[in-house]
Amino acid sequence: MNVAISDIAHDLGTDVHGVQTAITLFLLTMAALMIPGSKLTDRVGRKRCLVAGLAVYGAGAVIGALAPGLGFLILGYSVFEGVGSALLIPPVYILTTMLFTDVTSRAKAFGLISGMAGVGAAAGPLIGGLITTTVSWRASFLLQAAVVAGIIVLSRRIVDPAPPDPTRSFDTFGAVLSGAGLFFVVVGILQAGNNNALLALFLAIGGAFLAWFFAHIRSMERAGKEPLLSTGLFRVRTSNLALVTQNIQWLILMGISFVVSVFLQVVRGYTAIQTGLVFTAATAGVLLSSLAAERLAGRRAQRTLVAAGFVTTLSGIALMLGFSQISSNLFVVLLPALFLIGTGIGVMLTPSVNVVQSAFPEKLQGEISGLSRSVSNLGSSFGTAIAGTILVSDLAHGNRSYALALVAISVIGLIGLGAALLLPRGPAPSATA
Repeated sequence: MNVAISDIAHDLGTDVHGVQTAITLFLLTMAALMIPGSKLTDRVGRKRCLVAGLAVYGAGAVIGALAPGLGFLILGYSVFEGVGSALLIPPVYILTTMLFTDVTSRAKAFGLISGMAGVGAAAGPLIGGLITTTVSWRASFLLQAAVVAGIIVLSRRIVDPAPPDPTRSFDTFGAVLSGAGLFFVVVGILQAGNNNALLALFLAIGGAFLAWFFAHIRSMERAGKEPLLSTGLFRVRTSNLALVTQNIQWLILMGISFVVSVFLQVVRGYTAIQTGLVFTAATAGVLLSSLAAERLAGRRAQRTLVAAGFVTTLSGIALMLGFSQISSNLFVVLLPALFLIGTGIGVMLTPSVNVVQSAFPEKLQGEISGLSRSVSNLGSSFGTAIAGTILVSDLAHGNRSYALALVAISVIGLIGLGAALLLPRGPAPSATA
């Protein structure tokens, strides 16, 4: 999507902001529904949720490929693929936690998963750019549908380690409140620079819904009922700090991806394939560092790895910000900068996830997995919304808006580094309730 922004906007008769909205709404849909999706795994079963999510995602890919306008693209990509992702992602993390019980083997498993997730996010621009340039951006959606079909076939070999429990309750009202709150917060951020009155209004409405949501789940717990999300998940300081780092990691990755893609295509006139080639450096960095997760976990504390990842990532952003202002050859600057960013993200993805998941017993894995993925995808939404809005609001002055967007991401990255330094040196005690 990022590298095909110009082609999609031209083909569908929209602009960069329209495509940005579709991307942000996709990420927001995932974030809003990830917790409800994770709760359904206990009730319906992890494998069934995985397959159902893949089917919905595949249907969305087909709708996106055939979209005659922005509205249908949002329906297929933002809604269907967003819902499908919210159903299929939690089972992956829940199954991994249940099947790998010790820290070392779990670190290896999460390293592979996080590595593939990071490589997918980083390699997507290259694959999408190649397909967009040689065929059409619509063909990339059809490729997604084909890949999903293959995964559904392979998923027949998966064995769910625990049977589903149809008697488990589902907090529908809580799901509506949390989804509405996140929706208004992110849509409010998209109004920044366009309508400050709407920005304040949407943020206030979103905050009110989220406050209502937390009051609702506390009320249900007092009544002895099972809420959508247990308040006990927020009582573990180590997990809270690791969730902050997860949110900011994905905010940086998606924010940088969108900002660099738009800047290269709209301001510098790069083609989709040229833009995709630039991101091969980030792909290499994420792949190398993520696949080394098991070895790194055995030699260094989780806190050390997360903090080192932030330092490396911020160094890459600083390089990109400083030297791009004085060098006319962007490849010379962007390739090493994106390699550093990709390496830093890859180093800290696995330990952050491992810290969160390992802080809770098996009976809470469904809830914490959904919360963890929701927080990460909310970070992706914020990255595209915040950095993208700063950039898009002043594309006429491309270099200036590009620099401001990078500065905003850097400031948020420093907050993530601060949270990482507050993590304990050793393993955190597991919550019991």
